[in-house]
Amino acid sequence: MACRAGISPLHPAALLSTWFGAGLLPKAPGTWGSAAALPFAWIIAGRWGGWGLAVASGLCFLVGWATSELYVRRTGADDPGEVVIDEVAGQWLALAAAPLDPLYYLAGFALFRLFDIRKPWPVGWADRRLSGGFGIMADDMLAGAYGLLILLLAR
Repeated sequence: MACRAGISPLHPAALLSTWFGAGLLPKAPGTWGSAAALPFAWIIAGRWGGWGLAVASGLCFLVGWATSELYVRRTGADDPGEVVIDEVAGQWLALAAAPLDPLYYLAGFALFRLFDIRKPWPVGWADRRLSGGFGIMADDMLAGAYGLLILLLAR
């Protein structure tokens, strides 16, 4: 899969929105984006802890809002599947509560994917009602917040 017409795959907004091409991999781009977020999360959390990962998630949200907004403007797509920076930000938020333990990271990955796919309220509401770059990012941050809360309770 390639970026849609209207934007080069080498454009900075395309590189960031697709998380350096992870969203362009075949089948289940959201899962690929979440998986591609894991090593970065491990490195960030290892250096700055869970609070650092939460801050990184917030910064990723802001960058993703801007880059995905540009991506959808250039391509005319509403919520293109290849845009996965929203999965990165949401996955990092969920993992902000996880210790550096592979089992917790696996649980955080599974929880985030569950809430991102099933879309309980208000995740589904945000997915249906919010648009543009903010809308792309918002539902995944809410899914990440669900994962964060469950991991906090598990700890």
